[in-house]
Amino acid sequence: MLLKISGLVVGYTTPIIGPLSFTLCAGQALGIVGANGCGKSTLLKSFYGQARIFSGSVERAPGISLASQQQHPVRLTDTPVSVLDYLRLLGAEKQALPDRLAALMHKRIDTLSGGQYQLLAVWACLASSARVVLLDEPTNNLDPEGVTLLASWLRERRDDRGLLLISHDADFMSAVCDASINVTDQHHSDLDPSGDAT
Repeated sequence: MLLKISGLVVGYTTPIIGPLSFTLCAGQALGIVGANGCGKSTLLKSFYGQARIFSGSVERAPGISLASQQQHPVRLTDTPVSVLDYLRLLGAEKQALPDRLAALMHKRIDTLSGGQYQLLAVWACLASSARVVLLDEPTNNLDPEGVTLLASWLRERRDDRGLLLISHDADFMSAVCDASINVTDQHHSDLDPSGDAT
């Protein structure tokens, strides 16, 4: 067991989703699915402190760290940081880069296309030492070749880690995930207007 979620209710000023209970094990890819606005992203944000936990618990195995790719990753503008610098900052530079990223190694990240940056952000998570990887809409901005490449990474690089994924791409989820949890029925109807409830 890498991550055990028990009766978790999360949101911002008020609860948005829960209670939820599930376990994530090493080698497992678990999909979080549900209607738009039901709180899937809020659930992932609660694991790294960007959403509030109202009740329940998140139990990590000892020494387990998380890596996350957010639905709308921050893009630094006018910043002279190369792809290699970015990977070094995230502790992911020691892995051999896939060809599609190796060709960009010395490019500044503020010059990358949306799809290039998306692949870089996901690779940085997968090449880090984190045992739990949270991916929120990882296929955003990717062309079909990029989606295929990403799916292969997620199948190949999870022997000792667990993946939690959110995606509206049903074909991608079925190709990558071992199981899915539909959280639509755990949505709280009175949404907090200050929160992102997608």
